[in-house]
Amino acid sequence: MTHPSDAQLAGYAAGSTALDDAALWSIETHLDTCAGCRAGLAGFAAPSTRALLDRVSVALDDRIAADPAPAPRGRAASASRRWLVWTLVPWLAMTVAVLGCAVLLQAAEPSLPSLVLLLSPVAPLPGVAVAWSRRTDPVWELIATTPAAGLALVLRRTLAVLVVVVPALLLAGAGTGSSLALVLLPCLAFTAATVALGALTGVRRAAIGLGAVWLAAVLLPSIAVERLSPVLQPGSAVAWAVATVALAALTPLAGNHFRRLSSGN
Repeated sequence: MTHPSDAQLAGYAAGSTALDDAALWSIETHLDTCAGCRAGLAGFAAPSTRALLDRVSVALDDRIAADPAPAPRGRAASASRRWLVWTLVPWLAMTVAVLGCAVLLQAAEPSLPSLVLLLSPVAPLPGVAVAWSRRTDPVWELIATTPAAGLALVLRRTLAVLVVVVPALLLAGAGTGSSLALVLLPCLAFTAATVALGALTGVRRAAIGLGAVWLAAVLLPSIAVERLSPVLQPGSAVAWAVATVALAALTPLAGNHFRRLSSGN
């Protein structure tokens, strides 16, 4: 848990204009769940403010004593712990359906290059793009400004997408006789690249950009010449493994960028 600094608490208590909206929302959400920071905030309050808070506290105690019903769980607390949003379901279902169609098409047209291999890098991208996007999550702004947000939440939601996509890819690869290493490694490499690049451009833009590059540079040319691109030949598995590890190692370095309320997300 990330606690506000003393300077932030002092500025919050004084109504400082140096704190932007995102910082104010984050502090307020944190204060809802952290008694220690609330106690620290009280030390920065003016005497008149403390007197007012004392009166409010007495009034609340009287009201609670008269009606001791438990308070409902805060929306921010429950929302910030969600591993995925329901809007992900149709996208994940579409991804699984497309992979199923690729298997059927491969069986009907064996002369085509492996469609499962060609789709494996971009299969998780729609789900990852939707998992962290203000356009699809109705409480995205609320979640993005909570202390529980940031890279950890992005990775949890990305993992939720992979839990669905990876088994579907492995089943499709096994069903078509494709190399499972070349099914899995490009999928993980593109997922890591989306998260790493998404820290700078927004996850949705990163997913769209990487998908477009793969479509234009590899998928369409491979189908046109009816031969897999060299980047998907058996000898390329080591390069994909190195790329996956390198991109995964870069991701934590850009973690703070996920706390920004940029329009690209």
